Amino acid sequence: MIDMITINIPCMKRILLLNVYCTLILLSQSFVLFSQQDQGWKADPATVEKLSKSQPDINYFEERVPQYKLPEILINSKGSKIQSSGEWEQNRRQEILQLFRENVYGRTPSTPYAKSYRVVNEDKSAIGGAATLKQVEILISSGGKELTIHLTLFVPNNAPHPVPAFLLINNRDPKNTDPTRQVRSEFWPVEEVIARGYAISVFYNDDVDPDNFDDFRNGIHGILDRGERKDDSWGTLAAWAWGASRCMDYFETDSDIDCRKVAVVGHSRGGKTALWAAAEDSRFAMAVGNESGCGGAALARRRYGETVARINKGFPHWFCTNYRKWNNNEDAMPVDMHMLISLIAPRAVYITSADQDLWADPKGSYLLLFNSTPVYRLYYPGMSLPVQMPPMNTPVVGGKTAYHVRDGVHNLLLKDWNWFMDFSDKVLK
Repeated sequence: MIDMITINIPCMKRILLLNVYCTLILLSQSFVLFSQQDQGWKADPATVEKLSKSQPDINYFEERVPQYKLPEILINSKGSKIQSSGEWEQNRRQEILQLFRENVYGRTPSTPYAKSYRVVNEDKSAIGGAATLKQVEILISSGGKELTIHLTLFVPNNAPHPVPAFLLINNRDPKNTDPTRQVRSEFWPVEEVIARGYAISVFYNDDVDPDNFDDFRNGIHGILDRGERKDDSWGTLAAWAWGASRCMDYFETDSDIDCRKVAVVGHSRGGKTALWAAAEDSRFAMAVGNESGCGGAALARRRYGETVARINKGFPHWFCTNYRKWNNNEDAMPVDMHMLISLIAPRAVYITSADQDLWADPKGSYLLLFNSTPVYRLYYPGMSLPVQMPPMNTPVVGGKTAYHVRDGVHNLLLKDWNWFMDFSDKVLK
């Protein structure tokens, strides 16, 4: 017995040392993992302080975000759990779509209208022969009134046709989308997109509806609205989204465009529009909401940066009148914006933020995408996104969804477009 104990003591020591070593390795790996997670994007304290001083009535402090509970995305109005993509599409998706029409963007009228297309200019040797330029007039008429949407389209000559396409909703200076290419802007980088094998197109939002509160007398409202407006009548964002769908109508007639692979893109108010366009029109294969913030890709209940009350005060024409019921009353809203993203599933969606654009709530935008994933998992069971936000300038992809927060201010830049195309290479091509 004594000899056995003597023999086993060194062995026990070795086992003990091995256990300690393994424990230290696991702790080290856990620390590295924690450190990597902790490197996710956070608002720069100097930016928070600066914005808070200039806008003391706006919350830019994460610790002041109130506690909130998001509406259940997979529980229908009868309290039943949605278990499959079929149940989602036949039941819950329709409920949520109606809630957004009634409470946020408004309902598009069913007024009949006529439409026609005319290619007013075609240049098959644009951009030094790399592309074909088409300038198209989309004519809408009803009740003796008419409106023209001017669509500009570049198609790569050296890519197999039909090609996937990007459609930009331009809510900025038309010079940013100059078809002559004498003025070039990162906002609409035609040359770079063509080189990647995509068509790129644009229409100007004011062609569809003016971006001002004119009591909905002009633009497409002045043509399709009949009788008195109701509290759930469509606002200007819904009108612009309707315009994007009319461009899609044209793509279905153009043999150069693969109309099954069209991505609708928007920045800021255009980003809100792009997301709603894809929610309303399932023909869009992908939606890009670039720094779209409140009323787009930011959770309303966080009350961080721009709020429902603030956006309704500044832009009363963007939404339906019912949206004003949720001024300083976000917790009572029957929806929140993660449910907007769920309406796009199973199609692709890309959400973006900018480091200095706290007005649009970068963290709230990532949380929005993260909280939409339960619907995507009905179609793609293994799909997921990390809980932690990615570091700056580091896109994260979860199946058919993607997100990045880049350095800089509120804008649409070439680096944004390059990341959009990297993602669309996976989900469109």
